[in-house]
Amino acid sequence: IDDRGGGRGRMTMPMEDYRSLCIAFATAAALTLGAALLWRQYSKRPGPPKRQPLKGPVALDPSRKIPFELVKKERVSHDTRKFTFALQSEDHVLGLPIGNHMYLSASIDGETVVRPYTPVTSNDEKGYFDLVIKVYFANVHPKFPEGGKMSQYLESLSTGDCVDVRGPAGKVEYLGMGYLRVKEPGTAEGLRCASNIGLIAGGTGITPMLQIIREVMKNKEDTTRISLLFANQSEQDILLREELEQLANENDSFSLWYTVDRPTEGWKYSSGFVNAEMIEGHLPSPGPATQILMCGPKPMIKFACLPNLQKLGYSQEMYVAF
Repeated sequence: IDDRGGGRGRMTMPMEDYRSLCIAFATAAALTLGAALLWRQYSKRPGPPKRQPLKGPVALDPSRKIPFELVKKERVSHDTRKFTFALQSEDHVLGLPIGNHMYLSASIDGETVVRPYTPVTSNDEKGYFDLVIKVYFANVHPKFPEGGKMSQYLESLSTGDCVDVRGPAGKVEYLGMGYLRVKEPGTAEGLRCASNIGLIAGGTGITPMLQIIREVMKNKEDTTRISLLFANQSEQDILLREELEQLANENDSFSLWYTVDRPTEGWKYSSGFVNAEMIEGHLPSPGPATQILMCGPKPMIKFACLPNLQKLGYSQEMYVAF
């Protein structure tokens, strides 16, 4: 306090502190204005589109297993198969929301084995659903000498055999027009909205991502931009590559980027595990209009995706793992 000149005090402070205070006030004002503008922008959005009635009776039941008959089996590559299963009638639709999965179960060597899968078909198809599955054979990978129990079981099936299926299930559903319904464990179901959706998929985790990509691309009124970062061990392991590249070539609102652990000579995409540079270069920047969805092996999510998203400034409200 300066009490010079007759005893009336006045506040003084160093010029550097005064400048810092002014900058703090200006920053707070800018953030407040930005939040207000964003609120105005999103408050004008019409909300998620009204759910359209399905085109037939629903095949799935979340409360019980239903057997579906294998009617066709195709070899896609040395370790990838396409399985076609018939629904209860030619009029039935599967009834799986976009982004959800279903559980296949079987008794294998006296043990009940349950695994989640997402078909590559949608509710647009009647009478059947398709699964594209990578078969993890025994004695191929030294860390997993027994291979994949369910994938090898499916490989052993013949047409006419049945598999038990229960669903739908899942914590992410794409509602259309950039809206997502998200149910995290231990939290209430929430609605998120984005104009830019980034997808990080690993291996067979591409199947729910393809569902979302197709849903956005087929609706010309949906202006949501989609970016996919797809990680695999090798170029030969890339599932559904032909369709993904066709979608990217035909739609300016969809961008596609790969990374593989073992690149071959001439590989023009990234190599190695998902990292901050890949995310920053090929997915939407953090912000209130961005959502990042992840589906793949747990180590990829835990050690590659989440730490790098947090490092780049994405908040928990901006990303979710399937």
